[in-house]
Amino acid sequence: MAADGMPPIAQLRGRPLGRILIKMGKLTRAQVSEALELQKKKRGPLGQLLIEMGYVEKADVNRALAAQVGMESIKLGDIDIAQNVIDMIPAQMAHAYRVIPTEYDRESNTLGVALAHPDNFHATDDLKTLMGFNVLARITTEEDMTEALNRYYPEEAAQSISDIIGELSSDDDVSQLAGRGESIDLDQLKAAAESSPVKKLVNLVLLQAIRDKASDIHFEPFEDEFKMRYRIDGVLFEMVPPPKHVAMAISSRIKVMASLDIAERRVPQDGRIELLVERRPVDLRVSVLPTIFGESVVLRVLDRAQVNLDIAQIGMREDDLNILRQLLTKPHGIIIVTGPTGSGKTTTLYSALRELNTVEVKILTSEDPVEYDIDGMVQCQVKPDIGLTFARCLRSFLRQDPDIILVGEIRDLETAQIAVQASLTGHLVFSTLHTNDAPSSIARLLDLGMEPFLVTATLEAVVAQRLVRKICDNCKEEYEPAEAQLIRLNLRPEDVSGRTFFYGKGCEYCNHTGYRGRRGIFETMILDDDLRELIMKHTSTAVLRKEARKRGMRTLREAGLLTLFDGVTTIEEIVKETLSLDDFE
Repeated sequence: MAADGMPPIAQLRGRPLGRILIKMGKLTRAQVSEALELQKKKRGPLGQLLIEMGYVEKADVNRALAAQVGMESIKLGDIDIAQNVIDMIPAQMAHAYRVIPTEYDRESNTLGVALAHPDNFHATDDLKTLMGFNVLARITTEEDMTEALNRYYPEEAAQSISDIIGELSSDDDVSQLAGRGESIDLDQLKAAAESSPVKKLVNLVLLQAIRDKASDIHFEPFEDEFKMRYRIDGVLFEMVPPPKHVAMAISSRIKVMASLDIAERRVPQDGRIELLVERRPVDLRVSVLPTIFGESVVLRVLDRAQVNLDIAQIGMREDDLNILRQLLTKPHGIIIVTGPTGSGKTTTLYSALRELNTVEVKILTSEDPVEYDIDGMVQCQVKPDIGLTFARCLRSFLRQDPDIILVGEIRDLETAQIAVQASLTGHLVFSTLHTNDAPSSIARLLDLGMEPFLVTATLEAVVAQRLVRKICDNCKEEYEPAEAQLIRLNLRPEDVSGRTFFYGKGCEYCNHTGYRGRRGIFETMILDDDLRELIMKHTSTAVLRKEARKRGMRTLREAGLLTLFDGVTTIEEIVKETLSLDDFE
């Protein structure tokens, strides 16, 4: 038995939790029996019940859970960790994952780490993905972990991207790539991709992007430079650029993490990296594109914790939300959400489906790609390269006995026709289109080759949407807009008399942009008998728009103005994201 009263791990691995705590001398058999009886009535984890009963401390339960899966304990305060071992994990990563490296075996490439939570398995998986180590985990206490993080990784000493770029210039493996162009030996490229500064740089860029709520990360090679950019709230921001010769090492490192072929640099490749950052799942969709100056790599950040799939929280005004909820109760028909790429269509559709996602309803989706995995929905990713198109998925869906179907996008006549067929056979169908506004969707469907009578028989509504940036609440200030600004919205000073306008002057919280977060604005066109008759007569989009407005449709520009008058966004955002009726004429 160990000096601290802990039996050998081999005797504890795989044993029931209560039995382990008895062997550790923390509980009696009577106490475990009492807790097991209570668990039958109260439910819940046994360890939590034992803590609530006052029989054990949380640290004891954590040690027992760790022993159950074969993890040894370690007291970080009793050991001195070499600085070269500490340097193997950047400070940002140590704090994000709450891990401390304890020792490193170069021969087996094994890094020993201490964790405070035995269920933090994703930390070890992510260290393997991000850093390429084999990981040997041990358990420590929460207090030991906090003390060690403060001791070895003080926040003020955290490396910046600029610091790591400085390290890159002195790394032998990376400096060998300078001036080599495309003629690089594969072994040299692998060595550069596995070098510590390249790993640190990629990991720091990823963690910073996730922390700053970026939606995309761009690594772009040009003739004389290599750029790194984030997209935050729809706008790209440039970071400190690394040396150009590092481009291949960075793209190769990302390809290794995404399980792509680093030897193939002639054709596009797509992959995926799954992480758990600060105990929340983050998906990175990787796209690699060959260009004339090297490979351009873009990572789409899908942070499930940052996406609120509550239909009441997507930014719809109360009247629009009530209309949408009424549409969701339809037994069949097609509901289309339209807008450009990145306008939030997928989030709106997922929010609607989540509201409909009950035990009594079967929901099937075909998407490109599947962005968020949602329990209770059967999701299918299209793969056009092997013939698995939206149309083919949809045809198979009809044999799967669904109630509700989501088609990621209506791209061609075949997909549109099967969506119509699904609607006519009693299914509620959701899909997306790329058009400027709701009335334009009718012309788009007819251009695909759909018959007007099928459009009118199945289409229930079209929702157009845009995303506008919200003014940062931390640095929001009132101001008086100039007449020239109002003219851009076709407004006169008397039209806005008594209204208050705001802008963000910029602060640390919003990266000095004046904006933080985005809000949806919506235009909802409901098809009634009169509008259907106009469609049958091939009436122009302008007339359809005019008639829809008579029936209460609020245009995107009008919805944007209401958001502006609410003090949520700025004149510049409304001008950028919406067209006035004059622009259509």
